[in-house]
Amino acid sequence: MLKIAFHPIYKHPLPKGHRFPMEKYELLPQQLRHEGTCHDNNFFEPNKPNDKYILAIHSPEYYYDLVNITLDQRAARKIGFPLSEVLVEREVIIADGTMKASKYALKHGIAMNIAGGTHHAYTNRGEAFCLLNDQAIGARYLQQKGLVKKILIVDLDVHQGNGTAEIFQNNDTVFTFSMHGKGNYPFKKEQSDLDIALENDTDDKTYLELLKNTLPRLIEEQEPDFIYYLCGVDVIASDKLGKLGMSIDGCKERDRFVLGLCKTYNIPVMCSMGGGYSPDIKTIVEAHANTFRLAQDIFF
Repeated sequence: MLKIAFHPIYKHPLPKGHRFPMEKYELLPQQLRHEGTCHDNNFFEPNKPNDKYILAIHSPEYYYDLVNITLDQRAARKIGFPLSEVLVEREVIIADGTMKASKYALKHGIAMNIAGGTHHAYTNRGEAFCLLNDQAIGARYLQQKGLVKKILIVDLDVHQGNGTAEIFQNNDTVFTFSMHGKGNYPFKKEQSDLDIALENDTDDKTYLELLKNTLPRLIEEQEPDFIYYLCGVDVIASDKLGKLGMSIDGCKERDRFVLGLCKTYNIPVMCSMGGGYSPDIKTIVEAHANTFRLAQDIFF
């Protein structure tokens, strides 16, 4: 069965006019239930994990500044959300969702988190709507538990996974692959193990050819036991923060290819949703929903 992490806290109240589409976290599970792709028993509710799993990735100084709401104003501004105890609780619960979904993926081949993909969170700081790096926490959790050895992180959000690259820069047990917009945030990129920078307005054909020429070879070379897939839908042309030229169908084909490879190679995969900032919330929800539909079709 496809297991999906979701908690009502995912939809966090923001000031009126804030550009982050927080309502997608409520609408997406509603849509999946409404159309029959998923049912109540597909969803599980994460909670607050032991701090030790977060501290395996994030520095104590940074983490406890978050928890105690004592982060300095400049660092708090870079996060982009008004800092509060509830916001920090939300981020901790999202990380738990990714950890638990990772274990479900080992059991069922795939599992998802309605939220997550917080790849701009560094060891000692957050930025761009990311406080804690959920997939980095999940990866370290699986390794500490002795459940996997080699992990491949496939980050196809339109923005480079700079925090993830920094966290694992000296770790040869986690291979970081980021395929992202060249002229997009972050404007000072970190160095992933493999970066592919795309020109503005990159179309479906160009994007998919690059991906199909890269990912199978990467899997063959790295021989991962587990894959984390960050499947942001901010690659589509309508996205306000994207700058690429992909269609929703092209984004769906991207997901079909990645998930199909995981199935073919029999590598468990955990998916975090990442970004999506199209002006019409229906576009964002539809693009994200495609990933869940494909997971059901390919794995179950």
